[in-house]
Amino acid sequence: MNIPDYITSVLNILYSHGFEGYLVGGCVRDALMGKTPHDFDLTTSATPQEMLEVFKDHRIIETGLKHGTVTVVSGGENVEITTYRIDGAYLDNRRPSDVTFTRNLREDLSRRDFTVNALAYSPQSGLVDCFDGLADLKAGVIRCVGNPDTRFLEDGLRIMRALRFSSVLGFDIDQATAQSIIANRRLLRNISAERIFAELKKLVCGKKAASVIGEYSEVFFSLFDSVANDKERFCQNATTLPVIGADHCSRFAALLWGFDDSAVSSFMHSLKPDNHTYSTVRTLCAYYPQKLLCDKYFIRRLMSALDDELILALVDINCAHHSDFDCQMFLDQYNTQKSLNPCVKLSQLAVTGSDIISFGVPKGPKVGEIMQKLLYAVIDDECANTFEDIKKYCMIIYNS
Repeated sequence: MNIPDYITSVLNILYSHGFEGYLVGGCVRDALMGKTPHDFDLTTSATPQEMLEVFKDHRIIETGLKHGTVTVVSGGENVEITTYRIDGAYLDNRRPSDVTFTRNLREDLSRRDFTVNALAYSPQSGLVDCFDGLADLKAGVIRCVGNPDTRFLEDGLRIMRALRFSSVLGFDIDQATAQSIIANRRLLRNISAERIFAELKKLVCGKKAASVIGEYSEVFFSLFDSVANDKERFCQNATTLPVIGADHCSRFAALLWGFDDSAVSSFMHSLKPDNHTYSTVRTLCAYYPQKLLCDKYFIRRLMSALDDELILALVDINCAHHSDFDCQMFLDQYNTQKSLNPCVKLSQLAVTGSDIISFGVPKGPKVGEIMQKLLYAVIDDECANTFEDIKKYCMIIYNS
């Protein structure tokens, strides 16, 4: 395992003081899969107070002391180190009410969510695999550590994490864990929308998103009433995800394609996403059921309304829903229009709002209305984009 120097330095300091130190969780899993880890979580037999003493010559951030986590700045990087611990009772299906520190690594690993995330590695002693996580990793299986009902009752978000890992890694979910996911799906209603969104936007972009959503559709219907009224459409939409660009906005739109605006709005609002995601998904879904036309004027109007990313997302969705849509013909015409750089934005018009007023149009909303009509006239080649031509056309519109 290729461990960065700033991590090795922290581990060596722990070892030199007689403590154990292991890389744990996702970084170990990813390394074993041949991926380059980007986040490194460390666990140790040292208590928080012992870590404060061991790293007294380093800058330390103490914000996680209550739960056994100390952040040490090493080589300019923040390194989180957490004491081996045993979690107390989970009273809110999210966090333990208290934690007990232990010197036993196995006890710490036994509280983790899935076997593939319960792997630990030390440069001194190698891989520690107490729950057959390596076998599950090789077999491509997501399995809870211990009793799955217990794991999900402790933290309901683990249900969504299991689905996300299955989708992103392309793994299957073992039978006992799968049955528990269905049986405990309503626990997700106790989890914050922000945490659900963080998992779901990764899930929908995963290589196995279509099959995961289809197989566990009841989880989504339990969580999102807005799509439960048309289960068939939702499941059918899920099958289109493999041909949609791997952008979460595009994939959410594909998943919600054909639902009315109130259902789309309700679904997205319940996730409390960022404003960009919310508005992008609603904008894309508003184009249902219109099929994209390989017509230069249609494409110019589309270029006027949407940016390149959204147009290409609509191309993907049209490919998935319209068997007679000629994707290549559309893209050829679209690229031709882009190369011609036609006037498709108000800012590209040869006149401004002040010019319109100087033509005799009174100040007010009428100016904006006429500007938009002028733009469409230019887009449709009904008027040349020159000052004099637009002035003449403006007076015809105003006086009609």
